[in-house]
Amino acid sequence: MVLLFSIVSGQESVDHSVKKLKVGDVAPNWSIKSESGKFEFLKNWTVKKNRQLRNPSVQPDRHVVLFTFFATWCPPCVNQLEPLELVYQKYKNKKIKFFVIDGTEHHRTTWDEAWVQGAPKTRQFFIDNNINIPFLEDTDVTGKKYGVKGIPTIFVIDKFGIIQLIRVGYTKEEEEEDFVSDLSEIIDKLLLDK
Repeated sequence: MVLLFSIVSGQESVDHSVKKLKVGDVAPNWSIKSESGKFEFLKNWTVKKNRQLRNPSVQPDRHVVLFTFFATWCPPCVNQLEPLELVYQKYKNKKIKFFVIDGTEHHRTTWDEAWVQGAPKTRQFFIDNNINIPFLEDTDVTGKKYGVKGIPTIFVIDKFGIIQLIRVGYTKEEEEEDFVSDLSEIIDKLLLDK
C-alpha cells in the first residue's frame, strides 16, 4: 500500500493511480514556464513516431523524459528528491531530460493553509539541498491534464511520447536503493530503444 500526499486536502490518503492516463498512452503535450521565465515544451524532446520535434534545427535528437509533480510543502515530495537527484546525476549526460514540475508558488497564491504559506521557495530549497534537477513552475494545469490526484507523481515518457511509467507517492520506508534501481532499469531500457 502506498500512502501519498493529496494535493487536494493536504491529508494522507490511499490512492494508487492516476485516473486519466495509463502506461501505453500518448503523453499529453505541455509547455511550462521555467524559473528563467522561458517556456519548456515536452515536444522539444519527445513526439509520436513519424512526427518532428518542435525545433529540430536546434535540438534534433529525441530524448526520454522523466518528470515529477512536486511542491516544497509536501513531505513525500521532499523525501523523494535526494534519490531522484542520484538518478539525475547518473543520467544527466545521456539522452534523457529530467524536470520537477513545481506547484509551490501557485499553491501559495491559491491556498490559505499555514503549511503551504510557510513552505520554502523552490530555488532556495534546491540550493540548500544540492538539487540540480531543473524545475518548471506549474499552475496545476499540467497536473490536471495528466489526471494527477496526489504528489509526488513521476512520469517516464519514451522517445516517442508514450508513457512508460507512472509512479505515485513516496514513503520513507521505501529503500532509496530500490527507488534508484527501479528508475535506472526503465531508463536503461528506454535509452537503448531506437
